[in-house]
Amino acid sequence: MNNPEVEGFEDVLTVEEVVDKKDLIIYNDDVNSFDHVITSLIKVCKHEPVQAEQCTYLIHYKGKCQVKHGDWETLEPMCTALLNRGLTAEIR
Repeated sequence: MNNPEVEGFEDVLTVEEVVDKKDLIIYNDDVNSFDHVITSLIKVCKHEPVQAEQCTYLIHYKGKCQVKHGDWETLEPMCTALLNRGLTAEIR
């Protein structure tokens, strides 16, 4: 028996891509100036100046700040660039 309400429907397989999101974190140190950290966040992480300044204050007063969230492939070159600028950074 054919059911007219079911005719024309197909089995649809839904595939969801699971992307493991990570955080790029910068830690406070006694070496880098506020200006250097702000400039690095603007150039490397594409922060707006106000955002970079806010993150820099968090880094200074809280000891660390999550400055970017995304997949490993996006964050890894940023982390490397920040490390090359003398900042203490990691992806978690």
